[in-house]
Amino acid sequence: MAASTTTTPAPDAPRPATPRARVSGPDARRSNGQWLIDGRTPLNHNEELKAADNPLNVRKRIIDTYAREGFDAIPADDLHGRFRWMGLYTQRKQGIDGSRTSKLEADALSDRYFMMRIRVDGGALTTEQLRTIADVSRDFARGTADISDRQNIQLHWVAIEDVPTIWERLEAVGLHTTEACGDCTRVILGSPVAGISADEIIDPTPVIEEIRERYIGDPELSNLPRKFKSAITGHPSLDVVHEINDISLVGVVHPELGPGYDLWVGGGLSTAPRLAERLGAFVPPERAVETWVGVVKVFRDYGYRRQRTKARLKFLLAEWGAEKFRRVLEEEYLDGPLPDGPAPAPATGPGDHVGVGEQKDGLRYVGVAPTVGRVSGEMLARVADIVEAHGSRRVRLTPHQKLLVLDIAPDDVEPLISELAEIGLHARPSPFRRATIACTGIEYCKLAFVETKQTAADAIDELERRLAGVELPHPIALNVNGCQNSCARIQTADIGLKGQLLGGSEFGYQVHLGGGLAATDRDEAGLGRTVRGLKVAADELPDYVERVTRRWLAERGEDETFAAWAHRAEEDSLR
Repeated sequence: MAASTTTTPAPDAPRPATPRARVSGPDARRSNGQWLIDGRTPLNHNEELKAADNPLNVRKRIIDTYAREGFDAIPADDLHGRFRWMGLYTQRKQGIDGSRTSKLEADALSDRYFMMRIRVDGGALTTEQLRTIADVSRDFARGTADISDRQNIQLHWVAIEDVPTIWERLEAVGLHTTEACGDCTRVILGSPVAGISADEIIDPTPVIEEIRERYIGDPELSNLPRKFKSAITGHPSLDVVHEINDISLVGVVHPELGPGYDLWVGGGLSTAPRLAERLGAFVPPERAVETWVGVVKVFRDYGYRRQRTKARLKFLLAEWGAEKFRRVLEEEYLDGPLPDGPAPAPATGPGDHVGVGEQKDGLRYVGVAPTVGRVSGEMLARVADIVEAHGSRRVRLTPHQKLLVLDIAPDDVEPLISELAEIGLHARPSPFRRATIACTGIEYCKLAFVETKQTAADAIDELERRLAGVELPHPIALNVNGCQNSCARIQTADIGLKGQLLGGSEFGYQVHLGGGLAATDRDEAGLGRTVRGLKVAADELPDYVERVTRRWLAERGEDETFAAWAHRAEEDSLR
């Protein structure tokens, strides 16, 4: 993707719908804002601001005007709207507690600083890129850095005056923030062991790179109904949470056509969770990019734009069904039909890749766990130094807030593990340190009700102490989220915690139990269950997790996972 400071025109109008594709939306009495059915008249303010000016054009205004004139020069539609297409959100103003989250407008909640999301498609970084991010963090973001569960790196405390300089530094090493947020094609999740794993089915790297170079920042795809999330893997561990993305291409071997991808569409969590569906279509590698673009355009042209709460692709798929979606995709957007193909085999192992793995070239990769993705500019700089000292120039981020070091000689593995552990990155973490993730939380996020990162980190420390002598047959995934939007995937965790106001001035978490994806110890993906009235205060979190863990160990059947037990257990056992 080549960054540009030129003005971006609005996309051409999509071609007319065929009679076969004309369908009514979920409410036939009024327009749902589907471009190819209802026309392109904007039906809410978000659609109005996108129609008035392509959000990609805001880059030039940031460089030429806002960075020079300062924060007060930024109009609201750019600040709270189009800035997202450049990877920028205003962060939460410090000192505003969770009781006011849903009561205040964006301006009242917003600080004069930004979260900046650095886009890392496929999670692939060189040590030069890692060191550049570290320098940007230390020079412009008060040393902050988090690894997200979308394989991005997020910085905080970024001032508008510094954004052009940050972009210059990032782009000099091949990084950017374009479309890291917004109603567009966000970062593409990719297998962290793409191209190196000894048991890889197919290497998705060429597909990810072609999409990134050709279509990220493309004005034809920059105005979607809502965000669009992608995942591509060729690894048998199913390591990109493919069931909860708008599109996923999952490596399979066709009995006649050889390696390629199985196509999934329509996944997403938040307040209306829905797992993606297989379309039953086999995508040959040479048609993967075409298919990805086709699904994006189906969403662009037929997605619901009237209500943002109903604007994700999952709602269109729920209305159409998989068969109709595939038919419209093939007849209107692809060069021809796709062959039928097989489903992915069950996952062969954990998808987080923590620990030591063999590469196909005889070298090793080492996966380490930061605590709930929280790192820092200083830590990233140290990682770059340590990695290079052991002969490597490549690292990868994972969809599980982890970091992999590639290309390590066997004799260097143990020294590398020791040096990374000294800075808080563990290749042999405790089960809870390995399997716990957390969103940004109230520390910086305007949507959050509760603190997450430190609460989760404290809980991990306490659980390690309390359960030090207890052997868990499987790690228990503990996912901590600051609000209902499920950035930390609470519905697909063994124990998912949704931050909320419990009553009065007390904050805590609603509990979801027994979720999981196919890449975990479950045979099939499934959403967690809620227990009536079960809520846990933040200071009671270690007590609750210890209690429910011990009950699982006491009541479980032979080889029964936590998720399976949680779905069959009596409610009293889950309290």
